[in-house]
Amino acid sequence: MIKSKKTSNRIRGGIMLLAALCLFFSACAEERENGGQAGTVSAEETDTGTVSTETAPENSEIDVEALRQQTGFYVEGTTLYDANGNPFIMRGINHAYTWFPDKLETALDGIAATDSNCVRIVLSDGEQWTRTPAETVEHIIDLCKERKMIAVLEVHDATGYKDKESLLAAAQYFIDIRDVLIGEEDYVIVNIANEWQGDSESKVWEEAYTEVIPMLREAGLAHTLLVDSSGWGQFGRCIKDGGEAVLGSDPLGNVMFAVHMYGTAGGSEESIRTNLEYALDRDLCVCVGEFGYTHSDGDVDEAYLMEYCEENDIGYMAWSWKGNSGGVEYLDLAVSWDGSELSADWGDVAVNGENGIRETAEMCTVFEESKEE
Repeated sequence: MIKSKKTSNRIRGGIMLLAALCLFFSACAEERENGGQAGTVSAEETDTGTVSTETAPENSEIDVEALRQQTGFYVEGTTLYDANGNPFIMRGINHAYTWFPDKLETALDGIAATDSNCVRIVLSDGEQWTRTPAETVEHIIDLCKERKMIAVLEVHDATGYKDKESLLAAAQYFIDIRDVLIGEEDYVIVNIANEWQGDSESKVWEEAYTEVIPMLREAGLAHTLLVDSSGWGQFGRCIKDGGEAVLGSDPLGNVMFAVHMYGTAGGSEESIRTNLEYALDRDLCVCVGEFGYTHSDGDVDEAYLMEYCEENDIGYMAWSWKGNSGGVEYLDLAVSWDGSELSADWGDVAVNGENGIRETAEMCTVFEESKEE
């Protein structure tokens, strides 16, 4: 069933992409240069539910209607919905594929055995590490689907950087590999760049992402886009300051946000609530893209974090399966790559503890029934 859906979606995606490219090359250079003004796009019902829409560039080559038909996961208010129109709450684990390519299948088997419903995969655009080829990404997506886990794909090279060029490079990577992404909107979430912007300048964060997001849509990518907070992922205040503008830059209104929680954002109950409520109070969708139980910047209240996420239907993904080094080996969830033994202080707590993955994860319904055409 999944294989035939993939073929159907790729045909549909290919037609859409061809149309978008035709529009692109027919537009004059002057229009492209002056395409920054915004025009109103109205919301409407689609086969995936009500898609929230804000504004789109007036002279943009984005075919909004075609993208809406292509959309799988979508965001409405604070909720992420799957392609069947059911709420999807992430309960998963991060896996550092880029540094351990030979451990992929072993790690995914172990992560799937924890009952995780998603896995966040570290990829590289080639700026710092070996570029992950498109065919490898295609293989990763297929492996995740076989194990009934949603793939959250992120580019790690821009981590901590604050120059816009590094964010643009991460976005361009997804554009470059779009042929293996289009048609997988039901099974893939695109996390544009891991922890881009190490400082906490909300306006810089906002301006960069409002430029990048239309690029991805113009390239034919209709996936839910996940945007990490600034401040190495821990400055949730940027969502309060600029999240609505970032969401408004997407003609599909299909953007959600992530706060990473270590000692700074996750160090106390108050900090956990505050950083997540920056999004919730503005009716924006948020998840915890990474968290540990301790880190170099302090202890984390992981028990309260998981409790709060469960009570408020917020997704979380623990960092990370295995392979941490440089003094942070304590963040390994698994003692062995196959997951036959989990670390007592961290892995067993995140997977088997109260409000942990095994207790709270629900498989995405796209693996139970096909999306209506």
